[in-house]
Amino acid sequence: MPKLDFSNEDQAAIVAKVQDYFLTEFELDVGRFEAEAMLQFFAKEIGAHFYNRGLYDAQAVVTGQIDAINDAIYQLEQTPGS
Repeated sequence: MPKLDFSNEDQAAIVAKVQDYFLTEFELDVGRFEAEAMLQFFAKEIGAHFYNRGLYDAQAVVTGQIDAINDAIYQLEQTPGS
């Protein structure tokens, strides 16, 4: 899996969401450094699970489309001698 790199703007937004989550859910004031470390941990250790899930979902969509194309082609087939 390629390394997850976020733009500075995206990283700042994600870090703010992490900080807000901990403050809202646990009443913990997490600093920017800690929130960035947590983001890096999730990206490194757990990101592959989300990435793979996205691949599986995309594969299911493509497979469904291929099945639909195969069905359409089958319907176009003609019986010999008719």
